[in-house]
Amino acid sequence: MKIIFLLVSLMVCCCLSRANYIRNISGKVINENSVGIAGASVYLLNTNYASVTDGNGVYNLWNVPDGEFTLYTSALGYAGLTQTIRINKSLNRIPDIRLTVESTRLDEIVVTAQKKEELLQRVPVSVTSLNAKNISDYRLNTAGELTAIVPGLFADNPGDGRNVISIRGITSTSYDPSVTTYIDGVSQFSLDTYIPQLFDVERIEILRGPQGTLYGRNAMGGVINIITKKPGERTDGFAEIGLGNHGSYRFNGALHLPLVKNRLWFGAALLTEGLKGYYTNKYNNANFDDRHSLGGNYFLKYTNGSKWQLTLNVKHLLQRNYGPFPLAGSRVYAFANPFKVNQDATTKMIDNTWIGSLSANYSYNKTNLSSQTAFQSNYRYYVQPIDADFSPLDGITIINNYGNQWNHVKVITQEFKCSAEISSSGLKFTTGAFMFYQDAPNKLATHFGKDARMFGSPNINYKVINTTITANLGASLYAQASYPVNRKMDLSFGLRYDYQYSKETVVGEYQPDASPVPVLKTQRDTTGHTSYGAFSPRVCFAVHPSENTNLYVSYSRGYRTGGLTQLSTNPSEPPLYAFGPEYSDNMEIGSKHILFHDHLRFNLALFYTLVSNAQVPTLILPDAITVTKNTGKLNSKGIETELSATFLNGLELNYNFGVIDSRYKTFDLSQYGSVIDLSGKHQVFTPQLTSMLALQFTVMLNKIHQVKLMPHAEWRWLGTTYFDLKNKIIQNPCHLFNAGIKLTTRHFELIGWGKNLSDRQYIAYAYDFGAVHLGNPLTYGISFKTVFH
Repeated sequence: MKIIFLLVSLMVCCCLSRANYIRNISGKVINENSVGIAGASVYLLNTNYASVTDGNGVYNLWNVPDGEFTLYTSALGYAGLTQTIRINKSLNRIPDIRLTVESTRLDEIVVTAQKKEELLQRVPVSVTSLNAKNISDYRLNTAGELTAIVPGLFADNPGDGRNVISIRGITSTSYDPSVTTYIDGVSQFSLDTYIPQLFDVERIEILRGPQGTLYGRNAMGGVINIITKKPGERTDGFAEIGLGNHGSYRFNGALHLPLVKNRLWFGAALLTEGLKGYYTNKYNNANFDDRHSLGGNYFLKYTNGSKWQLTLNVKHLLQRNYGPFPLAGSRVYAFANPFKVNQDATTKMIDNTWIGSLSANYSYNKTNLSSQTAFQSNYRYYVQPIDADFSPLDGITIINNYGNQWNHVKVITQEFKCSAEISSSGLKFTTGAFMFYQDAPNKLATHFGKDARMFGSPNINYKVINTTITANLGASLYAQASYPVNRKMDLSFGLRYDYQYSKETVVGEYQPDASPVPVLKTQRDTTGHTSYGAFSPRVCFAVHPSENTNLYVSYSRGYRTGGLTQLSTNPSEPPLYAFGPEYSDNMEIGSKHILFHDHLRFNLALFYTLVSNAQVPTLILPDAITVTKNTGKLNSKGIETELSATFLNGLELNYNFGVIDSRYKTFDLSQYGSVIDLSGKHQVFTPQLTSMLALQFTVMLNKIHQVKLMPHAEWRWLGTTYFDLKNKIIQNPCHLFNAGIKLTTRHFELIGWGKNLSDRQYIAYAYDFGAVHLGNPLTYGISFKTVFH
């Protein structure tokens, strides 16, 4: 803690420092033929100094203080470029910046993985970055489609859109994930307030390994950082219409425009999509998983010049799903009757998520101060009771439609952050504080119908109502710094302390169908509470033998939050049972290389992770809630490679490969009154191998009008995957093939695409009790996009 407060004090001192001079700097961005590029973005990393080139490729940066900065330049269709510039009285004009076509040279990628802007290849962390072009090429519509695009990553869901994500064998099936997702700096606090849809996205950064020092709770396996496009200096936007088989559609559009020149900007993006469904319900011979959603992302950005910037952002996702859990009762049934269910209780799921944030940023002389306040809300319920026995019998259903005061999760978060550089010593640091409050009132009833005795119930036609009201609040302080030992060596170190307090109130009630109100309490009104703290350190030593080679070795620690168990109908699982945090210790050795004059990028990482006090969530049926207990240890080790290359004047290649051995070192599972030793069993949702090869070729049909033809092909390979703790539900290694072809001009795109071209049947998700959800079948479609700028 003393180290953190020392760095906070240092932050204040740095923020009070001032540059002696400010200057106006101009320059020009040109192409390979020395012609000015209009609409190119130019900005100094980690500052608010930015500009867009005019029709002749000329830009101006106003009131820039003296000092050394990294200048980043990007333009549509060109590879991004960085360069170091020193601004002083002898510099009046920056030399011309020459950009090359993106298909002939690799991008110099800038990421914010360590909560400041840095070059991807200089960050001593395993990071995969996907830009807007990559997202389009891979046809990524949700974060759940990242499987195998990132080495060691698996993501999928049982049909409700709430993805379980595993990175390097670190995963969870509870609502507190082990991989945290951030969207525009706002932590998607749990699966309740999670927006998986991707639209108008600028880039996605996937950090692999524990990120507890900078990101805190639930970043044990890593972080998915989604950055959407912000309004800029000029008016631009797009509109896209997409249609596919199975009645799928996707209409997407965005507009970004300045309202007051150099002061106020507005941005908006809308998405509506739907699907008639892959599944058929044999009970009524109707589509089962018909779904529709409406998403929005709205920005209002204000600046008073080059120092202050305020951004108001509102996001929403409104989902309607007429079959949220298309599950087969067993693996055998799933493959014998692919994409068929037989359920008598059909319903519509209403799932409304809203996220609002207000961010303030002050930037001056390599010092950045920021504040972000965010509010998240999710209201999710089933209009009619949902089937819980997955059969045509009137056995067990779940009811949770009790009004919006129930099952309505709300979260408030606040983060203060400062990043700065002390020029005299080269010390760079980031420090800050994070606070949150979560309110989760949950009420659901398990109804036992006329056939309930066939499922073990002693009685029929009644319901058990369980109410759990949870409140969590917490705060943390963190600091991370890097120091250049010499020109070729860096040492970085960091520490975070998190504190959380949890309070929970439960009550259980019994209500026969003949009675309008509950007649007795199965669990008296009881309250419990727990609290804990967690330290998350990080140490890293990096060596740069050359400008294009970087080597590092690091140790980092992460943790997943603890809490209290909910009330269930199972008397052997008492409520208000406190379970502690889960911890992971990770050692990593990595190397990053740029070769052949920016035509080949190759990264390699080896890791070893030890998870202690492992949390094992057990799904309690028929309530469909999880009871979590701490038990055992998990070892996860592996190797990852990433390779990107451009060659033959238009051929792009991306390949990644990950091998993971993730097993429980000790694991005693308490179940149904007995203890089962599962030591040596494999971790769930963790393919032992992930591999993806993607090829894309760009053919220039007309240089004047920039008409291009770009065929794209992918081969993904997933190794053996286990879906239950006993390792009985297994998906053997499988291959998936995707392809597409794109015809583009300056203002239009026409895309044809296909996924799972061999129509492979495979398990995408399964529950520990045996219910199975298959991966999507062969899908294909076409989309048309118009772009204006």
